[in-house]
Amino acid sequence: MLASFISLLIDGQQAAGAATAAAADGGQATPPGGQYSGLIMIVVLIAIFYFLMIRPQQKKQKEIRKFREALKEGDNVITAGGIHGKIRSVKDTAFIISIADGVNIKIDKASVYPSAADAQQSNETQK
Repeated sequence: MLASFISLLIDGQQAAGAATAAAADGGQATPPGGQYSGLIMIVVLIAIFYFLMIRPQQKKQKEIRKFREALKEGDNVITAGGIHGKIRSVKDTAFIISIADGVNIKIDKASVYPSAADAQQSNETQK
């Protein structure tokens, strides 16, 4: 047992001496794949992040923008606050929505979403 420990200690000293000699020569061990493997991995991760996170979100925002541009008087909508109503008039940046008989509210275009019934109808017509 003592002999194996001594041989292990001697092997470790020889390996350390070889590493010190290589460092003294100025030689640097390059990893397999070259110097650019780390850069390539970063680029690959950014590409994966783009295709899995950013691109689908941009598509979704584009669909919502098209929906808001296509809204007209008489369409049923839901506001971001959960108020259901029917569009009475369309302004540049807002809608006038009727939520009850004689009750109209002004809502910003960015806070209007399709009603569940309208969304279901558009999904059925697309299929």
